Amino acid sequence: MEAFKRAILQPGPPENFALRIVQEVIKPQKRTKLVQDENQLLENILRTLLQDLVSSAVQSGAPIMEYGQSVDDAETTLGHIPRLLDIVLYLCEKEHIEGGMIFQLLEDLTEMSTMRNCKDVFGYIERKQDILGKQELFARGKLVMLRTCNQLLRRLSKANDVVFCGRILMFLAHFFPLSERSAVNIKGVFNTSNETSYEKEPPAGIAIDFNFYKTFWSLQEYFCNPPSLSLAPTKWLKFTSSLMVVLNTFEAQPLTDEEGDAINMEEEAANYSIKYLTSSKLMGLELKDPSFRRHILVQCLILFDYLRYPGKNDKDLPSEGMKEEIKTWEDRVKKMLEVTPPKGKDFLHKIEHILEREKNWVWWKRDGCPPFEKQPLEKKAQDSTKKRRPRWRLGNKELSQLWRWADQNPNALTDPQRVRTPSIMDYWKPLAEDMDDSTGIEEEYHHKNNRVYCWKGLRFSARQDLEGFSRFTDHGIEGVVPLDLLPHEVRSKYQAKPNERSKRAKKEESRNATLQAEENQIATPASENDEAVRGDLDSSATPMEADATPVAGGVSQGGTPTPEEQLKESPDTDADPDSGQLEADAEAEAGTIDGETDAEVDVDVDAVS
Repeated sequence: MEAFKRAILQPGPPENFALRIVQEVIKPQKRTKLVQDENQLLENILRTLLQDLVSSAVQSGAPIMEYGQSVDDAETTLGHIPRLLDIVLYLCEKEHIEGGMIFQLLEDLTEMSTMRNCKDVFGYIERKQDILGKQELFARGKLVMLRTCNQLLRRLSKANDVVFCGRILMFLAHFFPLSERSAVNIKGVFNTSNETSYEKEPPAGIAIDFNFYKTFWSLQEYFCNPPSLSLAPTKWLKFTSSLMVVLNTFEAQPLTDEEGDAINMEEEAANYSIKYLTSSKLMGLELKDPSFRRHILVQCLILFDYLRYPGKNDKDLPSEGMKEEIKTWEDRVKKMLEVTPPKGKDFLHKIEHILEREKNWVWWKRDGCPPFEKQPLEKKAQDSTKKRRPRWRLGNKELSQLWRWADQNPNALTDPQRVRTPSIMDYWKPLAEDMDDSTGIEEEYHHKNNRVYCWKGLRFSARQDLEGFSRFTDHGIEGVVPLDLLPHEVRSKYQAKPNERSKRAKKEESRNATLQAEENQIATPASENDEAVRGDLDSSATPMEADATPVAGGVSQGGTPTPEEQLKESPDTDADPDSGQLEADAEAEAGTIDGETDAEVDVDVDAVS
């Protein structure tokens, strides 16, 4: 302890001697960091030293934060207690000792100090707020600091120490994160101890509607504890009846613009009090006060807003009939706020905006108060520049890659293995495995669902397997698979039956016969022209030649050869088929040269006969 007393009197910053003093007093196992038992020993020494310093300051009659302070011409030295706190804060910040030790000393100091000295102690806390708020210290001492501030708030008077209370609340708001659960009323508990006292018996000698006075101030009981209205229907009925009396009175005594302008709102805000006076003598004046009316009407809107959004549990929600009543009362209160001077519409708009934002806090509490703060994302160097879409030389990645391979390998385009059409058996083998039920492949993973695979297979079958390609019409893509690849039970489904083969053969024969008949019809006109020309030439001969012709030629008189005659002529025809064709061509050419048609020749024959 004596070593720390000497350290307090030493000039210079704490980093010059703080660690050396700890090593001298404790003699730790580790040179720069204390273990648990060593921290406990050091904490006991420091708390005892702090208690001695406070006792000495009280005996001297000086403020504890100024005890031991010396003012020289050159500089002003700190008091003993601030100096001790600076040394401990440095050691905690550098993690030489346990981080929560400084918070424990501050709590002890506030408990040993009067309220006047506590203001000086809290001033030191405010000055060191940035260091105390560091993560390594905040995590160890946030609960101790919260307990210290709450103890100070309980000791302070809300009426006389308003400024000091505000300093503590502002410090907590900056010291703790916004989503700190310890500062949130999770359960939505109301301060029912905030009671409004008013007169229960009418005063003597004062003309006043005392029933209205009691009804008016009785509304504060419901404003103080809104959940009681949703739990007890009788209270809701009593509240609505009392509220109707108050609103009817407000409507019967409207305020004029002159009365609203007569009140200086800024002066009223400067002299604002958290409670209105409840004396029955002031009831008439308060009814003429626009701010007083607004205060009551805003309380009504807050109550209605709570009843519609009570909290987490859906069982606390009001009934449908009660919701309709709340909506009716709310509209009526808003109309009265709108006509209350000065600037009633603007005031109503602001109140609605505040209540709308309040819903966000209600939902936040329902979700378990998730933290608002988020860790910043680590920005990589490549993320700083915007990614540009790659531009390919030949339009897409595959063609560009193929072209690059060709540049690297000049023989790539001339390689015989570059383009190779697979055989039908190899290509359809995966689909044949899919069709086999023993493989257990699911329907959605079959190759027949791949359009590109099917399209390529049809092209290969059209070139290499026309018989399989023809089965596509009847059986789809599975019918194109070669039958040799399929198991026996599957092959029978796609294999053609004998009668089907005969029918198909007959169809092919009929189709070929039809094509042959069409070709014969095309060749028939030329042979008929040759016979007509030959008949014309015979008719122009003499009667003797005409009579001699059938004898010599062996042709019947009708001009049509008999079967025996055709058999006699067939050797000549078979012997020299080309000569007959040449003669027919010559006769056709002769007819064409003479310019005579078949009709003209018939006319000449008739004339000769």
